[in-house]
Amino acid sequence: GAERAAAVSRPTAALLPGWTRDALGSWTITRGSGAPTRVVACSLDRPAYVVSEITDDGYLRLHDPAVARRQHPLWDQFHEGQRVRVIATAADPTGGSPAAGVPGVIGVRSTHLYRRRAVDSARATVDAFYVDVGARSRSEAEQLGVRLLAPVTRDMPPVRFGATGASQIAAYVAAPAIAQRIGCATVAAAARGTPAHGRTTFVAAAQSAYDQTGLAAVLARTGPVDSLILVDPAAAPTGLGDSTGILDGPLRTPIRTLVAARPRAGRALSVRTRFPGTLVETVRLADAERLATAVAHAAGVDPNVARGFPAAARVWTPATAGLASPDHPDSLAADAELLRRLADTYGASGHEGPVREAVRALLPAWAGRRATVDTAGNLVVAVGPDRDTVAFVAHLDEIGFAVTRIAPDGTVALRPLGGFYRSLWEGQPALLHRDGAPPLAGVFVPRDSAHTREPSELTAWFGIDSSTLVALGVRAGAAVTGVKSGTRLGTTRFTARSSDDRTGDAALLLAMRALDPARLTHKVIFAFTTREEIGLEGAAALAAEWGANVRRVYAVDTFVASDAPLESHRFADTPLGAGAVIRAVDNSSAAPAEDVDAVVAIARRAGIRIQIGTTNGGNDGSEFARVGAIDVPLSWPGRYSHSPVEVLDLRDLRALANLVAALALAPAPRAQP
Repeated sequence: GAERAAAVSRPTAALLPGWTRDALGSWTITRGSGAPTRVVACSLDRPAYVVSEITDDGYLRLHDPAVARRQHPLWDQFHEGQRVRVIATAADPTGGSPAAGVPGVIGVRSTHLYRRRAVDSARATVDAFYVDVGARSRSEAEQLGVRLLAPVTRDMPPVRFGATGASQIAAYVAAPAIAQRIGCATVAAAARGTPAHGRTTFVAAAQSAYDQTGLAAVLARTGPVDSLILVDPAAAPTGLGDSTGILDGPLRTPIRTLVAARPRAGRALSVRTRFPGTLVETVRLADAERLATAVAHAAGVDPNVARGFPAAARVWTPATAGLASPDHPDSLAADAELLRRLADTYGASGHEGPVREAVRALLPAWAGRRATVDTAGNLVVAVGPDRDTVAFVAHLDEIGFAVTRIAPDGTVALRPLGGFYRSLWEGQPALLHRDGAPPLAGVFVPRDSAHTREPSELTAWFGIDSSTLVALGVRAGAAVTGVKSGTRLGTTRFTARSSDDRTGDAALLLAMRALDPARLTHKVIFAFTTREEIGLEGAAALAAEWGANVRRVYAVDTFVASDAPLESHRFADTPLGAGAVIRAVDNSSAAPAEDVDAVVAIARRAGIRIQIGTTNGGNDGSEFARVGAIDVPLSWPGRYSHSPVEVLDLRDLRALANLVAALALAPAPRAQP
């Protein structure tokens, strides 16, 4: 179980002085003396995979060692295409640590590569998972600190949501196994008190997934007790739902390994939950406070000790440290930081304003003075003598959702903005964006059960009712996205949602920073467009304004590569780390062979690594081709397109930026016939 990891054990050790850890990993402390005798226990371990194989090419395969305890039929699928943390066993030479863990992603088939092709409709399972930690070989993965049997958990912070007005205390908190975690927090809080009568042994038990083996071992040493109180949702009575209160009653089922204790009374306690057994299992914080009081009563201690519950809960709820990007003081650090700033800015199609302003703030001074915004919201920088115009175009928007209706309980129905698998957002944290105001946190509502991969409809819930949402300015059309946090993988890789097309934006910015505009012999347009994901709308407006004067356009967007074990290598086979890509043929355009050759020649003269390939998807440049410009799309190879965990190699970003700069300075393109 994950409780064996140093990342969990160290904060546990610091939780209360006087607790001791046994050989199986359980923690105990005894307060008071005499009769009656009680044991108040919680389950320390939380659901986790373990590394079962490290492949020759550096991917990790996983095994679920405790399937029986898992509560939700979509548990595996909720991990597909998501960030995970591998609990390392050695220091990470790239700047991480065993405590923070090694960041990784569970791969998923790229949306673009499966358009118009049959997609497996069966639910995702751990049998097909490949974890990408940015390694290119088994030895690289091991150098990061990854070992066989290392625990692997979903890397996400707790979602606190539902608070409104001046209150900073959220009404709800959602996280994997949050009821179990809160159960241990209440036991830890109660253990600060001493029973008025009798003796209470408090236990944070390891290996609960294996029929409570850790607790059974403690009870074997303790001997018979008068009462056993197990604070664990797996043992509590049925009826988990979204109503307020706690669950209190006899143990739901007999636990074979607890017979050594021979308790005269067995009792189970838990906080009620919404979406039990999912990654967004949700608890009302008021109910958690009630549970803390109930546990104190059951332990025979003054209920006032429950006042210590909030501090205890901060230790026992999942940590957020793993979401921070580790420090990589190397030649790629500046590029990674630029990309992180862009990727972590939210801007679904039609809501690109924050991204546009982020790009504007990062322009070099000469470009900032020339920057304009057109009626379509495109950010445009035009520079150089007014002849032989060349345009470089990258888009600002990202995939996301738009609110279509709001139910009375505040649940919002969603329409996708762009093409992607809705299953990758189901049961994950959500953000509801409001113009000029902080976003509201919430969750994408998971199905209770399912036999197919894709939900027919996706909804989100933010812990407040419809009238409150409307009062806060939420209307149909508002954008909803997942939570994102870009980070490096391994030594050269980077993962983020919306690297499509923030990597293209970053490449243009890096090229502009390296460019001396006085050296230009012709006009060059750098354009950052809107609404690409919903139909190239910003590019169409730009082409209508500039297209008649543009000889050549370089659309800078993702090359969706088949460089992953989940994909067929029949096409799009461009490896990460091998350089920029000319996207010679896709679903919207085909670059003339002589123009592809010209770009290759320029790249080689400049010592820039270059690849050529064909992939699926469309590009902004195709709108310019409709008015006569030559479209030669430029790219970087990317894995897991339109997922929360798009992956690229930072060396390819640098090659792409250098290529853009070289092409901007190159002689004017050949005249059109």
